[in-house]
Amino acid sequence: MALTKIRLGDFIELYSEKCGNSNLTIYDISGINSDKEFFEPSKQVGANTSNYKNVPPNYFACNLMHVGRDKVLPISLNHSEKAKVVSPAYTVFQLKNNSPVLKDYFFMMLKSKEQDRYFWFHTDSSVRDGMSWDDLCDIEIELPPLDIQQKYVDVYQAMLANQQSYEQGLEDLKLVCDAYIEELRRKVPCQKIGPFISLSEQKNDDEVYGLHSVRGISIEKKFISTKAKMEGVNLKPYYIVGPDEFAFVPVTSRNGGKISIALNQSKEPYICSSSYVVFKINDKTKIWPAYLQMYFERSEFNRYARFHSWGSARETFNFDEMCDVEIPIPDIKIQKAISDIYAVYIERKHINERLKERIKNICPILIKGSLDEGRV
Repeated sequence: MALTKIRLGDFIELYSEKCGNSNLTIYDISGINSDKEFFEPSKQVGANTSNYKNVPPNYFACNLMHVGRDKVLPISLNHSEKAKVVSPAYTVFQLKNNSPVLKDYFFMMLKSKEQDRYFWFHTDSSVRDGMSWDDLCDIEIELPPLDIQQKYVDVYQAMLANQQSYEQGLEDLKLVCDAYIEELRRKVPCQKIGPFISLSEQKNDDEVYGLHSVRGISIEKKFISTKAKMEGVNLKPYYIVGPDEFAFVPVTSRNGGKISIALNQSKEPYICSSSYVVFKINDKTKIWPAYLQMYFERSEFNRYARFHSWGSARETFNFDEMCDVEIPIPDIKIQKAISDIYAVYIERKHINERLKERIKNICPILIKGSLDEGRV
């Protein structure tokens, strides 16, 4: 057997079907992330969405304009059973009939850093440093026979099926948590959390905590190592966030419709920018910290925080607004029980992300194995 060198343009073809719906929301639009996955909701949506594009099942969509910027080709294959809708900036294409490559094998080829660097090398000299459709079509790849492709696709699909089965159980667990919270809202009177919390404005005056303790907060509501340039920054004004204390970024505009808030669930204090708001629960026998954080992580709270944000150029959700948040406050044993279930969900969510990362990393190995076998 031998490998066949073929130009991409010989087996892919453009597809352009507009959705025709002018009133779609971010929850109807899909984007594509750097992990080559569709995600919903989209970060933004235009005023008129009628020219947004459909991506039928088993079709590809990619953003050729951002290859140079991100050094990644954001591309994904619609594995679902229904069409997705993407921005008109995306390029949608399909494999031609009697293509010499299987769609899943082709997608496996795209899921490697080496392939992304190859695409980046072929970007143009425009302002965005993007890639044209013609440039994409001119790229040549080597392919083994279809039976060898299928052999390695079967391995990939078996791993993917296991991960997706795990993910389905994960969503079922989250559904249990959400349903229980909704039941509590119906059975337990909601109370403002203001009487149960207070500001914690202890500063790093003695510089006990250095750069290793500096944290930012992601829109996923987690403390993360700061991405800011810290050279020469005075850490004395930074707030100390002790264990079981909360911090949030009051600015909610241009934040993907989310409020960045996190609970320090470690045993070590962190420090954060003085532009953050830090607060604590006064009596943990009344409200359990993990229970309150679970409530903050709900999408309903994101919408609440955005609706109650005020300002012009920068909209903010301040501590007074936080004190007005109303939640059901059941017996502390119930709070601990539901937050423990939620903690299991979070841990399994992390495991699922690691599974997805391993599948992504094994794709180049499978492709190399198929090429080596094709050369024999």
